[in-house]
Amino acid sequence: MSMLPGVTVTPEATTFVVRAPHAHAVALCLSKRRGRKETKVPMEQHGESWVAVIPRDCTGECYGYRADGEWAPDRGLWFDPAKFLVDPYALELDRRFIQHPSLAQFGADTAEVVPRAVVTGPLPEAMVDAPLLPQGGLVYELNVKGFTQLHPDVPAKLRGTVAALAHPAIIAHLKKLHVDAVELMPVTAWIDERHLPPLGLSNAWGYNPVAMMALDPGLCPGGIAELRETVAALHAEGIGVILDLVLNHTGESDMHGGVISLRGLEDSAYARQPDGQLINDTGCGNTLDFAQPHVRALALDTLRHFVRHCGVDGFRFDLAPVMARGPGFDRHAPIFQDIAEDPLLSDRVLIAEPWDIGPGGYQLGSFPAEWLEWNDRYRDDLRRFWRGDGTIGELAMRVSGSSDVFGEACRSVNFLAAHDGFTLADTVSYEHRHNLANGEENLDGHGENFSWNNGVEGPSSDPRVLANRAEDLRAMLDTLFVSTGTIMLTAGDEFGRSQQGNNNAYAQDNAISWLDWANRDLSLEAHVARLAERRATHLDVFASFPEDGQWSALDGSALTPADWEDPATPGLRYRLGDADCVFEVEIDRPNRQVRITPIES
Repeated sequence: MSMLPGVTVTPEATTFVVRAPHAHAVALCLSKRRGRKETKVPMEQHGESWVAVIPRDCTGECYGYRADGEWAPDRGLWFDPAKFLVDPYALELDRRFIQHPSLAQFGADTAEVVPRAVVTGPLPEAMVDAPLLPQGGLVYELNVKGFTQLHPDVPAKLRGTVAALAHPAIIAHLKKLHVDAVELMPVTAWIDERHLPPLGLSNAWGYNPVAMMALDPGLCPGGIAELRETVAALHAEGIGVILDLVLNHTGESDMHGGVISLRGLEDSAYARQPDGQLINDTGCGNTLDFAQPHVRALALDTLRHFVRHCGVDGFRFDLAPVMARGPGFDRHAPIFQDIAEDPLLSDRVLIAEPWDIGPGGYQLGSFPAEWLEWNDRYRDDLRRFWRGDGTIGELAMRVSGSSDVFGEACRSVNFLAAHDGFTLADTVSYEHRHNLANGEENLDGHGENFSWNNGVEGPSSDPRVLANRAEDLRAMLDTLFVSTGTIMLTAGDEFGRSQQGNNNAYAQDNAISWLDWANRDLSLEAHVARLAERRATHLDVFASFPEDGQWSALDGSALTPADWEDPATPGLRYRLGDADCVFEVEIDRPNRQVRITPIES
C-alpha cells in the first residue's frame, strides 16, 4: 500500500493519503463529477498520515477531506468536521476558489463553496530536455489572461487560457521578439483576498494560492494536459516555459481567514512566533514554515510534478527568502541542497525574487551560485540615471552585470519594469501612483518608483511631451538590451502598455491590466524587435562582461573619480566584444540616446 501523500491509482485500487497528525478522525469524502452527494469513508491513521483504500479505479471521481478534533485556533488547532478540505496534493479541481463567509465560521458547512479535487489517475510524462534559456537570454514575463484576453487573432474561446499561448499569432509575436523563455505569472489555483469581493474586484495576478499543484480551472480548463501541450508547442518553436510559483504562503490568510486546506489538516505548516502568533513575512497573513520537512516535501513534490508531467524549463519563486527561513534567512538552507541534488530539478532554471518583508528579508545576491535573481537595483539605478539624478558609476555597475552584488557569476536578471510596479510607459508618464481603483485610498503599491512624467502627469497630447517620453522609452530599452546578464521584459512594455498609473494592478482583472493589442505602439514594438534580433545574433557578446579599462567619457577622454560619482556627468562609452565581434556602446543622457556601433575587432 502506497504511503505517498496524495492519490495513487492502480486498476485494482485507489489509495488516498493525507497528513493530519493532530486530528482525532479524518474522513475521505467521495462524490461523482456531476453530483454533490458525498460518500464519507473513515480513514485509518498511520503515523502522522491518514489512509483510505478504495478497491477500484476512482479516476474521474471527486474528493475532499473532513477532519475532526480540537478547535483551538490560538494553539493552531482548526479541526471542524463541517469544513470540506482540499487535498494539499490535489492535481486538478472541479472549479475555482471563491471567498465566502462560511469558510471562516466554525460549524458552517463549506461543501457548496469549496472546490473538489479530481482524481486524475496516472499522468503521462512529458519530454524533459535541457532548459531553453541561454546565458544572457531574454525572459518574457506575462499574465496569461491579461496577455491574451484582448488579442484580436486569438479565438474567443481560447482567450484568457494557457492554451492561447500556443496559438500561432502568440508564437509569432514571441519569435519576433526573440524570446528565449516565457515566465508565466501564477497559473495554479488561487482565491481572492477577503477584501476584494465587497469592492467588486478580483485577484488578477494569482499570487494567493491554495493548492500548489492544481492548475486554476479558469486559466487552464484543460488541466495538466493543456499546460503540457502548450509547453510542447512552445518548445517546438525554441521557447522555454518558466512557472512563477508562490510557495511562501497560502490563501488561508491570517487568523480571520478561511479553513480550506492546510489550516484544517496540519496548521504546523504555517510559521508561528513563540507566543503562537502567525508570522507574516509575506504580507499576506501567513508564512509557510520551510523549517518543517513536510513543507519542503510539498514544495519539492510541486516542482517535480510540473517538470515530470509538463516539461517546464524552470521556476521563478515569489518572495523566495521565505523558502530559506527557519525562521531567519539561511543561504545554506536545506531546500537549496534538496533542489541541487534532485535529478529532475538540479538543471532547471531557478529564479529568485530575493526579498520578502520579514526581518532581514532583502537578500539580493545571497542565493546559490546556480540561481538567477531579480535585480531591483538594476531597475532603480537605470530609472534614476535616465531620470537625471543617477550617476554613471551606478549605471556602469548595473549594465556590466552588477558584480558588486553577484561577483563574476553574472546571475543578475536585469529588468526595467515587472508586473509589480509601474509599467515601463507609465514610468515616464507618471510621477505618482494612481491606485484609487484598488479601493485602498491610493495607499497600496510602491510609494517610490523613481519615475517621472516629462512635465505632464498622465496622458498628454503635447507633441514635445510625447516625443520626450518616446525617447526615454527607447533609451531605457536600448540600455537593457546591451546589459550583461539575463534580461527580462514584461509583456506589453515592448509596445507601450499603460495601466493608467496604477502600480499595483493585482486587483484589476479588466482593461486596466489587459494588454491593448489594438492600440499598441507599432513603432516602439519594431524598435524592440530590432534590439532583440541584434542581441540574439550576438548573444555571447552581450552576455559577457565589458573589457576592463574600456570605459571612457562620451568624447573618448578618461573619466576621473569625480566623474563617476557626479550626477551631472552626461554619459559614458565602453566596448563589448570577443574575438569575432566588438560593439562600441555610447550612453548619452542629455540626448536621450544609446548608440551601439559595430567596429572591427
